Amino acid sequence: MIRVGVLGAAGRMGQEVRRTVASADDLELVAAVDPDHVGEDADGVQITGSVDALSDAGAEVAVDFTRPSAVKANVQWCLEHGVHIVVGTTGMTAEDIDDLRTVAEGAEANCVIAPNFALGAVLLLRFAAEAARFFDAAEVIELHHDGKADAPSGTALATARAIDAARAGDWSAPDAIGADPSSRGADVDGVRVHAVRLPGLVAHEEVLFGGPGQVLTLRHDALDRSALMPGVLLAVRSVATRPGLTVGLDALL
Repeated sequence: MIRVGVLGAAGRMGQEVRRTVASADDLELVAAVDPDHVGEDADGVQITGSVDALSDAGAEVAVDFTRPSAVKANVQWCLEHGVHIVVGTTGMTAEDIDDLRTVAEGAEANCVIAPNFALGAVLLLRFAAEAARFFDAAEVIELHHDGKADAPSGTALATARAIDAARAGDWSAPDAIGADPSSRGADVDGVRVHAVRLPGLVAHEEVLFGGPGQVLTLRHDALDRSALMPGVLLAVRSVATRPGLTVGLDALL
């Protein structure tokens, strides 16, 4: 039985993780942390406001779906206190991850960070890297609910970087000439990325490849947060066997 704590326990993803952990035969929900919801019930566990609750409850693995401003400190605390951690929060910089990798090298606990835990999203990234070998021209559109704080999403950033690493040549469309040049989106390693935030959406990504006389479209739609739970469970069950810091769900598949 793996003892699990959830950081960001009252958020939309945190609630889904709580329910999933509580219903798994080999996992036990022992701690729930969310400073804005202290004292509330979380599937039989009372929500607390401090990450120290993980140690107090004897948590072996923590799952973090919090905020970009909090996640790095949470990961560092877990690594320094011997609690393995699975991270679904996006918004950390490459420098943040490098810092945490250094901390993880000397720690007794391990860390798995994934920009997206949905299997379909992992496959889309793999398919995009394959298509980029044959189509230099590509743009990424990511669409998320209006509560998602970071933009572009971590999944979109990872996809753009995978495309840049795989494609044979450089390509860029003209910059916008008009009232707002930012309408062309962010430039991520030479790939334009566009972020949409609207109520009613969950998590969606579309990659467009263009060539002479043709367009190839790859799209993944997570219609419910339950789409991410098999990947989260895989990471929770695997993190203890992955020394140091692992980035990407594909490393566990």
